[in-house]
Amino acid sequence: ARGFLYSGHTDFLGALCGVEEPIMAFTGEDVRGRPLRVSLVTVHVPLSAVPGLIRRERVLRTIRISHAALRDQLRIAAPRITVCGLNPHAGEGGLFGAEESRVILPALRVLRRRFARQAEILGPLPSDTLFATHLLARRQARFDAVVCMYHDQGLIPVKLIDFYGTVNLSLGLPIIRTSVDHGVAYDLVGTGRARPDSMVAALRLADSMAKRRLRGNS
Repeated sequence: ARGFLYSGHTDFLGALCGVEEPIMAFTGEDVRGRPLRVSLVTVHVPLSAVPGLIRRERVLRTIRISHAALRDQLRIAAPRITVCGLNPHAGEGGLFGAEESRVILPALRVLRRRFARQAEILGPLPSDTLFATHLLARRQARFDAVVCMYHDQGLIPVKLIDFYGTVNLSLGLPIIRTSVDHGVAYDLVGTGRARPDSMVAALRLADSMAKRRLRGNS
């Protein structure tokens, strides 16, 4: 909105909580009812600005905070995290871009050493085949979460697969914050056509996370 200093609620709540860059994440279900979770390295910026923002520390921080949320909030002891490349075919060995080899892969090597047996870090992988492989798996999900480099890389799959059940989750805050996965939809106000599904899912997720936190502190 005009005059608003933040790109969205995630940044605004981060400022209120004294967190410089909270992580925007989304959680829903795939067609088989398995969790489908993504977190974003960059969020509300022009696509042309994304390559310059893919820096090692930003990638490291997004994965670290995602790992902490999976471990502490969702109680996944050794989460499997898959990281997308930025470019088509994850750069195709440098033919389509160097961000994978220059920034993303070195960051993943650092985290693999640091986490050891506390997590499995895969990637960088092409986002098109990554999500397709997960959906085609008949049994166990191929990952517990996916770290995506930019907004639509993560949002297109989750909204396509589970638009009404996906929840926006802010990671890295000292508070529990969940919300709907969609915008305000002013065009639906007063029409009776708005659906509450995502809000109901957000409330249920916040309730379950709060209960886990209370059990962990008791």
